[in-house]
Amino acid sequence: MTGIPPEHSPAQFPAPSPFAADTAASSRAALTVVIVDDHSIFRSGLRSELDPALVVLGEAATVDEAVDAVIAAQPRVVLLDVHLPGGTGGGGAEVIRLAAPRAPGTLFLALSVSDAADDVVSVIRAGARGYITKSSSGAEVSDAARRVAGGDAVFSPRLAGFVLDAFGAIAGETAATNDELDRLSAREQEVMRLIARGYAYKEVAGALFISPKTVETHVSAVLRKLQLSSRHELTAWATARKLL
Repeated sequence: MTGIPPEHSPAQFPAPSPFAADTAASSRAALTVVIVDDHSIFRSGLRSELDPALVVLGEAATVDEAVDAVIAAQPRVVLLDVHLPGGTGGGGAEVIRLAAPRAPGTLFLALSVSDAADDVVSVIRAGARGYITKSSSGAEVSDAARRVAGGDAVFSPRLAGFVLDAFGAIAGETAATNDELDRLSAREQEVMRLIARGYAYKEVAGALFISPKTVETHVSAVLRKLQLSSRHELTAWATARKLL
């Protein structure tokens, strides 16, 4: 009599790893984007050329439309033109400043025909994570969007130099400002900021719980240490260094 063959043990046919499906799903995960440009032909052309894994949640043509679209859709990446009508005239940089606080998970990739240094620096200062030109192909834009979503900063090759030069200068200005502030005591810095904002000696005294005479002494010390001759020069100095 033929015996019944033994059942296959689990060791002979291991179950698939529970992480395999998650990994596969992650690799296919869609990247959500919003396209912002004031030319409808460019928006439709870009949309058709993007990798299918990039899901376009919306489009916008003006600063105001863009802010509303980003806040409503909460995309992972915004493909953002630099020059846009509407708002107060700040273009793409204004969109970032207005939308970013209300879309904390959204990143901005500037996509512009302009390769002017001023345009590049202004939008990066506003918070964009990259800047590429419109001469880029759909595949290049898709790759740049993925890299920005992954935490990289992405620039077209010839634009990277602008950014390095600009932010190297900013770093130098910051270091110089810090050196100047180090000459002042903590109390002198407090007095300096209030005086530079236009407070009278009595108002500074009341705010810091010291006498007007002490305020006057601190102001004299601040002007001497910073090599300035008047409170008007002090205001200009503090404003230029964004200390107010």
